[in-house]
Amino acid sequence: MMAQPPNIVLILADNLGWGELGCYGGGVLRGAPTPRIDGLAAEGLRLLNFNIESDCVPTRSALMTGRHPIRTGGLESGAPAGLSHGIHPWEITLAQLLSAQGYATAIHGKWHLGDREGRYPQDRGFDEWYGIPRTSGESLYTSSPGYDPEVVPLPYVMEGRKGEPARNVKLYDLDARRRIDSELVARAIEFMRKQVKAGRRFFAYVPITQVHLPTLPHPDFAGKTGAGDFADVLAEMDYRVGQILDEIHALKITADTIVIFASDNGPDSRRPYRGTAGPWIGTMHTAMEGGLRAPFMIRWPGQVPPGRVSNEIVHVTDLYTTLARIAGAPVPGDRPIDGIDQLDLFLGKQERSNREGFVFYIKNELRAVKWRNWKLHLVWEPEPNAGRKHLEIPYLFNLIQDPKEETEVHAAGVWARHQIRRLIHEFQESLKKHPPIPPGAPDDYTPGGGKN
Repeated sequence: MMAQPPNIVLILADNLGWGELGCYGGGVLRGAPTPRIDGLAAEGLRLLNFNIESDCVPTRSALMTGRHPIRTGGLESGAPAGLSHGIHPWEITLAQLLSAQGYATAIHGKWHLGDREGRYPQDRGFDEWYGIPRTSGESLYTSSPGYDPEVVPLPYVMEGRKGEPARNVKLYDLDARRRIDSELVARAIEFMRKQVKAGRRFFAYVPITQVHLPTLPHPDFAGKTGAGDFADVLAEMDYRVGQILDEIHALKITADTIVIFASDNGPDSRRPYRGTAGPWIGTMHTAMEGGLRAPFMIRWPGQVPPGRVSNEIVHVTDLYTTLARIAGAPVPGDRPIDGIDQLDLFLGKQERSNREGFVFYIKNELRAVKWRNWKLHLVWEPEPNAGRKHLEIPYLFNLIQDPKEETEVHAAGVWARHQIRRLIHEFQESLKKHPPIPPGAPDDYTPGGGKN
């Protein structure tokens, strides 16, 4: 371990499926080479079995708290503006952990974890913020027939600084939607420059907005690939990541900086914005592997060996615990933390993950469990809104032999069901011992004690 903890740059794409990037079998096949992101993957570790939550809010909640969203109240993605949603103020965010260790912290991008005072990013451990409080889907409002801003508030790009209220910057319409990722990256670069000049370690969280619907490229990239808007957006995304990498190089902090690129979800299911999960079946809002697995790569020169690829199970909650260890930050001990420290796997000190499996909820319903190479579905819904089928005898798949989850293997996997059931039992007992924060709980709610 280095004597001084590294800078951390975490770039999180929005709804980027497993199969979109060149290094995951996409790229040219999707109409747009992604050489900068592919190069980043080659310079470090690329995971094939990085798992996320069902959609935007739950995944971001898990990332920021190290806890499954069923615990934190971070379950709902479609709450109207201003209502209690996202993570509860009682939770301790990754940004708070790093800030307490002396890191300068910033988020430039999509927050989606609270959109009123007390729950904005600058209230949750970030020194500064520029981006959108909720979803890019809102950029469609002003061009939608019959939209009434007196009923549903106009969407805005916002900014905030620690100790100050957040403020609206400009309307988030379709033109702003096309341009916002260029602004996010420019501001992230300026933040890095400022911290390097001040000699301060930093955490730059850059949750870009692409490829979430409406998947519209910046004007400079419109028509660039000749393969449509989606391919143009992939090309733009690759360029934006390259801008950040080039700035890290120009600042001469490459060896002192961890760079992580990941996605928050599997691909969207809606046309014409539907992406691809490559060899996997399913999209976001499903418990299929295409919904669970997302791209992930980490570069840390001199620490993470280059050129490694792993199919070991890692979960998004693990980033909380792993990055806390890297920064020398103590993980909260007064609540269950679901994240598992994966630093030794990342550093190549061990080949196996420290995690064997995890439970998967959609909102408050347990849908599936992964354990080693096995997957148990308790509820079957391979397509969103296709109709949930609660299974009397849950389906069991071996993901090595059957990655598309097509042939249920009851008899051959009976032994694995025992361990999977044990994992379910242990998690449910944990929920009984530490009751979850209800979605929509007021800010003064205290777990185990109601309101203050």
